[in-house]
Amino acid sequence: MFDEGRETVLGLGEVGEDQAGLVGGKGAHLGALSRVDGVRVPDGFCVTTDAFRRVVERAPEVEALLDRLAGADPDDRQAVRALSAELRRAVEEAGIPDDLAAGITGAVARLGEGAAYAVRSSATAEDLPTASFAGQQDTYLNVVGPAEVLRHVSRCWASLFTERAVIYRRRHGIDDRTVHMAVVVQRMVLPDASGVLFTADPVTGNRRTATVDAGFGLGEALVSGLVNPDVFRVRDGEVVARAIAVKQRALHALPGGGTREVEVEPRQQERPALTHAQVVELVRLGRRIEAHFGCPQDIEWCLTDDGFRIVQSRPITTLFPVPDPVPEAGEGPTPRVYVSVGHQQMMTDAMKPLGWSMWQRTAMVPMYEAGGRLFVDVSPRLASSASRAALLDVMGKGDPLVRDALETVLERDEFELPVPDPDHAGDTDHAGDTGHAGPARQGGPVGPPAGGAPEPSVTEADPAIVAELVERSERSVAALARDIRTKSGPELFDFLAEAFEEHKRVLSDPLSIRAIMAGMEATWWLNEKLGEWLGEKNAADALTLSAPGNITSEMGLDLLDVADAIRPHPEVVAFLADVQDDAHGDGFLDGLVKLPGGSAAREAIETYLRRYGMRCVAEIDITRPRWSEHPATLVPLILDNVRNFGPGAAERRFEQGRSRALRTEQDVLTRLRALPDGERKAAETKRMIDQVRAFAGYREYPKYGIVCRYFLYKQALLEEAGRVVRGGVLDEREDVFHLTFQEFEDVVRSRRADPRLIARRKEAFRSHEALTPPRVLTSDGEAVNGAYRRDDVPAGALAGLAVSTGSVEGRARVILDLADAELAEGDILVTRFTDPSWSPLFLGVAGLVTEVGGLMTHGAVIAREYGLPAVVGVDRATRLIRDGQRIRVHGTDGYVEILE
Repeated sequence: MFDEGRETVLGLGEVGEDQAGLVGGKGAHLGALSRVDGVRVPDGFCVTTDAFRRVVERAPEVEALLDRLAGADPDDRQAVRALSAELRRAVEEAGIPDDLAAGITGAVARLGEGAAYAVRSSATAEDLPTASFAGQQDTYLNVVGPAEVLRHVSRCWASLFTERAVIYRRRHGIDDRTVHMAVVVQRMVLPDASGVLFTADPVTGNRRTATVDAGFGLGEALVSGLVNPDVFRVRDGEVVARAIAVKQRALHALPGGGTREVEVEPRQQERPALTHAQVVELVRLGRRIEAHFGCPQDIEWCLTDDGFRIVQSRPITTLFPVPDPVPEAGEGPTPRVYVSVGHQQMMTDAMKPLGWSMWQRTAMVPMYEAGGRLFVDVSPRLASSASRAALLDVMGKGDPLVRDALETVLERDEFELPVPDPDHAGDTDHAGDTGHAGPARQGGPVGPPAGGAPEPSVTEADPAIVAELVERSERSVAALARDIRTKSGPELFDFLAEAFEEHKRVLSDPLSIRAIMAGMEATWWLNEKLGEWLGEKNAADALTLSAPGNITSEMGLDLLDVADAIRPHPEVVAFLADVQDDAHGDGFLDGLVKLPGGSAAREAIETYLRRYGMRCVAEIDITRPRWSEHPATLVPLILDNVRNFGPGAAERRFEQGRSRALRTEQDVLTRLRALPDGERKAAETKRMIDQVRAFAGYREYPKYGIVCRYFLYKQALLEEAGRVVRGGVLDEREDVFHLTFQEFEDVVRSRRADPRLIARRKEAFRSHEALTPPRVLTSDGEAVNGAYRRDDVPAGALAGLAVSTGSVEGRARVILDLADAELAEGDILVTRFTDPSWSPLFLGVAGLVTEVGGLMTHGAVIAREYGLPAVVGVDRATRLIRDGQRIRVHGTDGYVEILE
């Protein structure tokens, strides 16, 4: 520590990486770097956050300005700009106390008064694992003389309130009052070359590939975009690719201070800034730094005659995490390929630990967590020629982009998959399994028939089979409800271990699997054969309209009946409109009974909740609030139905769909009989139509059964959490959402909890929410999303997967939250994904576009049931289509046109 200003000035060598609160993120990282073997950091010191606080105390107007900034509309850029400018001015005009100034100038004297310095901002919310804050505060280069150092320290403090920094903090949910500014002062390095090293590919996420950007002179020219850099890619210690830029300009230091742009001599412009040997040496150094910090790093470096200097290192915050499975005995670091569970389950949001760990416990196959999402390791299936084709086939039917991503990985020479155990190489029972109910996801067959009429999975289209399966499920759920309510403490967790086995047994019921596959195989057969014989695209879509027994489509129709009970009562409608605008309106059911017609309205809603109250958006995550827990969620949907439909709409909609399906059936059979060998073709087709009508609706029921069970698990676990809170072990019930199931059990058994772990998990969840999960992820960290390789999509149109026939034009309503839904007749719903909870919304729209989905995912199934033209799997649809634009959905051909 320097003698002067002991409490506010620290040498870099005295700073540890756990002192970000004192010296900011940049200072803490530089202090840690200065002690890493083989890493050279320019000498310097930190002016601590205590100094910043002292200066701010000298400017009392800062507090008032922060109050005004906190109350400003975040979308009012002009107000934010003006308040930010006032804050900067107030901080700069506050001045530096004499003792603090003496401490800083004394530190400069020790390093050399005549030397040049870099004066760099180091905020406490900076270089975090979840937010880098790169470029948000200011850096000043080639500052010469103690007086200039002091002036630029003050400017760094003020840069905490640049407009860009304030907006960045708001986007990351960081309160301006909680952030403080330290300043790093280092001796300037006057480099021959400088740039940035990413120890993982910042675009693909591949952890084995490092990327080096390099240019001549000071690195600020490269970081600010003044020049194009040379780019080198390094894998396993070798330069595998390079692109040498024409470097016409560079940034150099001036002798008296400051910097200027200079022209690079023409003969030097195309010379690489680094040799291959230097690039490899730099990456080796970067790997050492990465190992020290434990995660991929974004490193700023300089090269002088005597080697590399590191001037900054921070986490790369945009990478998707890599699953960390427990290796099997004898297993080395072999490459793995993972498929996203969320893209199969139509829920790509981040899950809290209790949510993803519960899904792991009840899934039919092992799953691995990364970034709050779950993934299945498909490496053994891909490695075996016996199972690869079946896996790609079922993945392609679910989501063509997943198949393309897998094929992209397989095409690479460097990705050699492990060879599976020969005893299991031909086992395809779980190829493509992502855990729960769905095509092949319960362990059944994995693809459509090779050709001709398939041997049906169920021998006849007997509705009694579905009735029996539903009764079995209801009995199992009723037994769970009866038994779980008597359990508490460790006994509850013992009981749940047994309940999870029953959960899996129900999912793997062979009759249930055969019934699901019967409907799916018949659908595939009809689309293939009627396309071949009659030239019809997706012929099965019209034949599945209003298929009986679909619990998810019934959920939407039943909400129309709720609207019928409310529509005749204007006071109830007005009351619900007020509830819709009240964020705390979940007690509205009690208020209904005081209104004319309110008792009938309340009974209709409660009847609906008894049947469907366990559902919600993202329902595979047990931590998400269910409709029964948050019934106000349904109010906007009910009001849309009141406005957009008339009495008896549910029965009319169902009958219209059924009649259209019957007309289509008669038309198809008549046309087939006119063909050569027409009677045989018509007979086979009739059998497949009957099979679709009997079993297509059941496709949705197993998921309903899962969610019924999950609600019972959740109620019991929350009751137990309440007991733990009353015992003083946790602060609030929802803290258990940030523990895994096993950790929650350990808390109950030990009566002890780690509040620091819960706090870290809450912060990690916030960072996970900002990440976009890939469809396919490799163990190298590469995110692969696949592409549509089609030549039948018009220029400018957005390609997707055709899942429900028809074409419709209308106003796009881009909706990311079901609570924000407000639709008019003819609107087209555009969203990221739709799980069953979105189905009631389908009745009020003319078409559907989603970013995620496949032929047999829930949104596609219900879109066909309702006769709704739909295209799913449209990459970045919610960003490329603006709310209110007119678009045309081509549900038969699988693309979307933006018309304005």
